[in-house]
Amino acid sequence: VGDKVMVLARSGLWQEVVNVPVNQTFPMPEGMSFEEAAALLVNYITAYMILFDFGNLRPNQSVLIHMAAGGVGTAAIQLCKTVENVTIFGTASASKHDLLKESGVAHPIDYRTMDYAQEVRKISPKGVDIVLDPLGGSDTSKGFNLLKPMGKIITYGAANLVTGQKRNLMAIAKTWWNQFSISALHLLQQNKAVCGYHLGYLHEEAELLGNVVEKLVNLYSQGKIKPKIDSVWPFNQVAEAMKQMQEKKNVGKVILVPEAPKEESKKAEN
Repeated sequence: VGDKVMVLARSGLWQEVVNVPVNQTFPMPEGMSFEEAAALLVNYITAYMILFDFGNLRPNQSVLIHMAAGGVGTAAIQLCKTVENVTIFGTASASKHDLLKESGVAHPIDYRTMDYAQEVRKISPKGVDIVLDPLGGSDTSKGFNLLKPMGKIITYGAANLVTGQKRNLMAIAKTWWNQFSISALHLLQQNKAVCGYHLGYLHEEAELLGNVVEKLVNLYSQGKIKPKIDSVWPFNQVAEAMKQMQEKKNVGKVILVPEAPKEESKKAEN
């Protein structure tokens, strides 16, 4: 009672009071803010397991990170920096490139105006060792083709299905139709790996996740990782918070809190 904890749950956290099993709670490390704690678990567990458990990231390798300025993207960049001499390619809109360079992305690519596969090949003709794929659809095929021999693509989302404020059934159907498919025999000839990751389906793996969180807390305490907060929104501005992500304006994590911070409340009253 009274411990400050981080909570991992599949859903139901956009509320003031929650009940969760004790094995889904983790003590917050010294010096961590509640906003950082809210930003840590989902994004950093995802990025860590993709890069190290599936990706087997090692020194001198190269990684392509899509949506590099988002929550998982910024976590993945920081985790790549814990391994010696990893070359990071990151896709994001041009306005975010300076921030990406500062954070350690060697080669930011504007996916809106460039073909990222061609840009990667210009710099690294053989491709990359690991592709982090939150996009789905035809981008999974492009990512697979960008892999070096013994390379790995880890798909962990289908952002291409989200087409804007309103559902576009044609765009969804097109993404679904272009979803990547490959046979075991083809994989054998390619010397590449395709992995699928969804944290929501690991919620019963308490020991597995606990070990990852322990490693992340150690990295945080050593100052090697630090959640990047884009913005903090009170519950009554949830629509604006979602819009911030939908319009791809965020760099880092968008956080919801029950009430506006006191300083902002005073400004609003004045």
